[in-house]
Amino acid sequence: GGIIRGSINLPAQSLYPTLPTLYTLFASADIKCIIWYCSSSQHRGLRAAAWMDDYIKEQGNENIKSVILTRGVKGWANAGAEYTNRWVSGACLALAWISL
Repeated sequence: GGIIRGSINLPAQSLYPTLPTLYTLFASADIKCIIWYCSSSQHRGLRAAAWMDDYIKEQGNENIKSVILTRGVKGWANAGAEYTNRWVSGACLALAWISL
């Protein structure tokens, strides 16, 4: 377990209805890029990034990007210490971490 410093864990089953609140929080904090992931970023993380991207576009905001961490936690962990040592707090990762 573990996360990247500064990240938040968001349960997948309750994510969609919280998009307006999350958007407000991210915009208020002047966050320019939201990085979503799950273990492989092929399902939950990908879906979350797309939902937020759609919401951001509906708001007409061109300053915030919603992106996916390619290959998820597994890909990130396998990328090597050059990446993991900089951002780890515990052992895993994310800005927005989608879990079951």
